[in-house]
Amino acid sequence: MHLSIERADFDDPRLAAFLQAHLDDLAPTAPPESRHALHLDGLRRPDVRLWVASIGGEIAGTGALAALEPGHEELKSMRTDPARRGQGIASRVLDHLLGDARARHVHRISLETGSMEFFAPARALYAKAGFVPCPPFGSYTDDPNSVFMTMTSPFH
Repeated sequence: MHLSIERADFDDPRLAAFLQAHLDDLAPTAPPESRHALHLDGLRRPDVRLWVASIGGEIAGTGALAALEPGHEELKSMRTDPARRGQGIASRVLDHLLGDARARHVHRISLETGSMEFFAPARALYAKAGFVPCPPFGSYTDDPNSVFMTMTSPFH
């Protein structure tokens, strides 16, 4: 399996559909005030770097880094095509994002993910990569539906 990871092409209609499926998957997992996934317009912001993983020209996964403050970024929009889960795609996207952050001298990456069982694989992936629990960061507040994690450099 050849996986390519490149910056997002926002003119690709498949990307909009893939990201909408991400939002649709998340909708039943928490009340609206506890859902923090970025919509397409949020991912287009100049302070967000969205990456797309593809296999044979088909989108297999996404991941993004959003600037919070100088040297501190937030991991966003991690999603693997449900038909491709369990193939290591999320790990490879995360590794790519960590490498991108390292190259740009980012010193801390934080994330918010759900506390529900649906998000258990994501939490395990992040813990395996070296993320540790942390208090809410940025504009987040304590929320029983959220788990906050962070990692400081050096990134793996």
